[in-house]
Amino acid sequence: MSPARAAALFATALLGLAAAGCSGSDSGAAQGNTGSARSSAPSTPVQDTGAGLGRDFTADPTIVGAHAISFPSWRKVAEDRIAVNFQSGAPECYGVDASVTETDKSVTVELRSGTRPAAVGRMCTMVAVFGTLEVPLKSPLGQRQVLSAA
Repeated sequence: MSPARAAALFATALLGLAAAGCSGSDSGAAQGNTGSARSSAPSTPVQDTGAGLGRDFTADPTIVGAHAISFPSWRKVAEDRIAVNFQSGAPECYGVDASVTETDKSVTVELRSGTRPAAVGRMCTMVAVFGTLEVPLKSPLGQRQVLSAA
């Protein structure tokens, strides 16, 4: 193979790899939802009676590009505290925060995930991490149903 042809082949391969790497966004800004349409009705996660499923997370209200995520299960920690189990990215780069809406019949948790401010613009590994976040309640849980807002 001639040196010119080898150089052209190398340049073509390099351009192909560069184009493949440009499909995401590292800006840290919120991204539009490109998945299937979601319903606005809260979902019902299952109660987990065992120990926590994942790594303990601490609520971080400073996350950037926060978006609602669902949680598949939860457990009662105390009368006025529950723990929600979820899936996230590497804790060094991604954090979560939650808000709670309480009624006489239900407790609806809006769990949000986003980028930690210190990780904006940094490269982060794409790993799935099972996490648990304890969420305080204003009133004892009692017989109320726990719902995920996402």
